[in-house]
Amino acid sequence: MFGKMGIDIGQGWWRQKVGTVNKMQLMEQIGIARSLAMYYGVPGRYGRMRRFYAQFIQPGDLCFDIGAHVGNRLRVWSALGARTVAVEPQPHLMRWLVRLYGRRPHITLVEQAIGATTGTATLHISRRTPTVTTLSPAWMTAVQRDPSFAGVSWDTAVTVPVTTLDVLIGQYGRPAFCKIDVEGYELEVLRGLSQPIPALSFEYIPAAISIAVGGISRLAELGPYEFNYAPGESQRLQTAHWLSATEMLDVLGQIKGESGDVYGRVAVKR
Repeated sequence: MFGKMGIDIGQGWWRQKVGTVNKMQLMEQIGIARSLAMYYGVPGRYGRMRRFYAQFIQPGDLCFDIGAHVGNRLRVWSALGARTVAVEPQPHLMRWLVRLYGRRPHITLVEQAIGATTGTATLHISRRTPTVTTLSPAWMTAVQRDPSFAGVSWDTAVTVPVTTLDVLIGQYGRPAFCKIDVEGYELEVLRGLSQPIPALSFEYIPAAISIAVGGISRLAELGPYEFNYAPGESQRLQTAHWLSATEMLDVLGQIKGESGDVYGRVAVKR
């Protein structure tokens, strides 16, 4: 009797374990499918992005995509003739990047995170919404006050290797353009940079606007940057002329709506 009970309990435990694994895998697949639809399936987005990035990227330029996610920038930048180093620490997303872009000689895929120093860190993954995976517990706490994050949960944590922008530049060269989208770790990424990059972008989120404010201040320390911004995934700069650091900080202080990206470029002497 005890033996049969042991078998029954063992089978029940196994069914529960398999069911949990399958549920997590299903959530992961749904999350990735949502990202693929969001970044590849919106009509007109590819053409708009190509026109937008052409102002920053010329054929033969080197670009860094920090937080490559499912790689829609890689598609656009490849069409512009760029060479790209794409950095993504999420293992399941890297598998997709390898599948989509792993055979392209002008694209280098790096499965690491980027921060202020080299080492390791804990990556908090949301399987259902992988776009909000982050290295920053403080950012997680801050954005949960935003109603748009109400349904988000970070259900997995993995340890990932961390490198810096300075190390990447030492390995591959200085990029003409660098996109940074790392969900609250943008300032740490910029702290790992000790020289100006000609042009770059990083995300801002109103619920955690201090991170973007710190990013502006950090870039101002590195060189004579001027700034602009684009809300959401619009790829449309919002001011006709580029702003000083002080002007951009004023703009960030007034933003109350959706998130977006700050763009910075080294000012050209006239």
